[in-house]
Amino acid sequence: MLTGIEEVDWASLGHAYGPADDVPALLRGLASADPAEREAALDGMYGAVHHQGDVYDSTLACIPFLLELVADPAVQDRGGIVELLTSIGGIELDDEDDDLDGPSGPGPDDGFVPAANFAMAAAAVAAGADVFLGLVDGADPEARLAAPVALASLHPDPARVLTLLRERLTVEPDTEVRLALVAAVGRIALRHASLRAETVDWLGWLAGAAQDPGLRLAALAQLARCSPGRIPEDIVRWVTDLLEEIRTAPQPEAKPEPSVCGDRDRDGDRDRDRDRDGEPGPVRMPATLVGQVRELLEEHVAGRRTPWTEELLRTLHGALDDRVDDRIALILAQLRSPDPGQRADAVWLCGGLIRLWRGRYEEVVRLVGAQLADPDARLRDAATSFLERLFELGAPAADGLAAVLAEGPGGAHRAAAPSGGLGELTGRTGRDGALLALARSGDARAVPLLARALEGPGEVRRELLYAVDGLGPAAAGLAPLLRRRLAAVELDEDLYDRASPLLYALAAVRGGQALPEVLRVLRGAPEHRRAWVWEAAARTLGAFGPAAREAVPDLRELLGADSAAVATTAARALWAVEGDAEAVVPVLVRWLRPGASGADRCAAAQALGAIGPAAAGAARALRPGLTSRDLWERVRCAAALWRVSGETERTLPVLLAAWEENRHARVDIAECLAEMGPAAAAAQLPILTELTRRRRHNAREGASGSHDVHQDEKLLTLCRAALARMELRGLQG
Repeated sequence: MLTGIEEVDWASLGHAYGPADDVPALLRGLASADPAEREAALDGMYGAVHHQGDVYDSTLACIPFLLELVADPAVQDRGGIVELLTSIGGIELDDEDDDLDGPSGPGPDDGFVPAANFAMAAAAVAAGADVFLGLVDGADPEARLAAPVALASLHPDPARVLTLLRERLTVEPDTEVRLALVAAVGRIALRHASLRAETVDWLGWLAGAAQDPGLRLAALAQLARCSPGRIPEDIVRWVTDLLEEIRTAPQPEAKPEPSVCGDRDRDGDRDRDRDRDGEPGPVRMPATLVGQVRELLEEHVAGRRTPWTEELLRTLHGALDDRVDDRIALILAQLRSPDPGQRADAVWLCGGLIRLWRGRYEEVVRLVGAQLADPDARLRDAATSFLERLFELGAPAADGLAAVLAEGPGGAHRAAAPSGGLGELTGRTGRDGALLALARSGDARAVPLLARALEGPGEVRRELLYAVDGLGPAAAGLAPLLRRRLAAVELDEDLYDRASPLLYALAAVRGGQALPEVLRVLRGAPEHRRAWVWEAAARTLGAFGPAAREAVPDLRELLGADSAAVATTAARALWAVEGDAEAVVPVLVRWLRPGASGADRCAAAQALGAIGPAAAGAARALRPGLTSRDLWERVRCAAALWRVSGETERTLPVLLAAWEENRHARVDIAECLAEMGPAAAAAQLPILTELTRRRRHNAREGASGSHDVHQDEKLLTLCRAALARMELRGLQG
């Protein structure tokens, strides 16, 4: 086994962490009889040799040995090696990726991987892909599970693979392997246009002919993926019926749980814990990323009768794409299912749907809120996690959130939040997640619960403090508690992390009575992150307005700060406190000078815009920013120029051009257009177009931020406001 491994000069090759002289040990570890060694070796392969999907020269050198391991039936856990090879050989490059490598041929230490490596890896794995054919009908179910996607992705004869997969489906006994076979057929259809028509016809036949409802659902999902035009009009009813069949079908006898330790070591107790009687316990597996992922997956599916439905439904939802109404109807049906697993799947699918697409989600959110009272802890956690990101869209779940929070420590979330008492509203627990969702929805019932958290001794989750600004006047009573918390913050190197959320919350509630505490923080900030502390404190003082008159000397001193962020924030605060434009406008204009950075000029422009017509003297300094190469500078300067001077003719074309150029700038632009009102009539078409789009303006496949939905809903609100002001003038005319 591993013949010739010593003939490779591994030290001259590299991987993510330098010379690859440790690779032979990793390859031998993959063939070890010890499951802990196998897992550590696989972790090392992913962590260094195939780090974050890269293909190094050492990765290429490993391919023949990995194929040899897959071909040896004595090697255990071959499924994991097949998945590794599939990842190494299955990366498809676009034309734009041809310039990944530098002109001189990068090495492992310069941060680049030659694009040619990916092509060579694909060719090398494809050349040995016949080894996967023998796994399809082998005795190892894990290898059988991994082989179909490897064949569909890498084998050079897709027609042969397609025939093999379809034939194997008639005799394969394992449910998950059967589903993998169908998924692999779908992959072939997507990758090979010459085979698509017959494959799509076969999938359509299987979706209606198979007796197994899971198999029919898998075929339907792949059919929708490969040929969206073949999606039946009654897809929701069809899928709902299949899910009900799956739920009520008799299940085969459960397989015995595999041993955590796998095969016993020869000495019977090496690397084992001892139980209380001195008998050998399970093997202590090493802490590896691969192991952690495996444990998370096992935990996720534990107790589920049919955990594979989640992936099938995810595939189907992806194929349905912009058929948002059908997707909502399907999720509603799942949320009403008696099966908590199906309801949990629906909650997770909700996240992807609402993050990417606009729609009428009121009933979906209400039903997700109802899951908070379910005895299934994973379902409750999924519901809480989903609701945390909804902000104003979470309002239909407010009653459910409030009910769970009203139950107190003895309620449904006790298992998820074992600390009890006030501690359950601090840190990261199920209850504070529910409280965060309630506060972000703007529901005043969150206020007394936030007060309890602030009165307690523990740290309050910072997101809860940042959510205070959505509670409006109802949160004013939190000011004394926030003040007391801020007074207790030590003036050490952790000052910014601990004080900034409290300062933000105090600004939100206009807690001017906390002026002495804010000044203590401002004046006592240590050198570490001092500018950040000053900026946060100045912003809070500005929110206090005239009540912060005692802070005027401090703010005037900050006007001369080296940091534009500090100086401009202090200028805005000083204007809010004493309304003296002559004292602050010249300072802001200085930050618009040509030598300043784009970020500095943006900060100055925003501050001038906040001052408004009183800063009209700065119009001349703002105009050059309209032609900046930096889009954000153009947007900030155009908005500020309109706010200080009302110059629509110069500013509106700049804003409309930026609207088309960068969708992420649309919230800021829409805010200015709403202020312009009838003067922005030329923006009607872009605004109407935005309001008719189903996809969120900031939607990103495979990535998301906690405020994405909130920002898109804000854009829609601003667009409606701008349009209403334009139409109102039209009616008046």
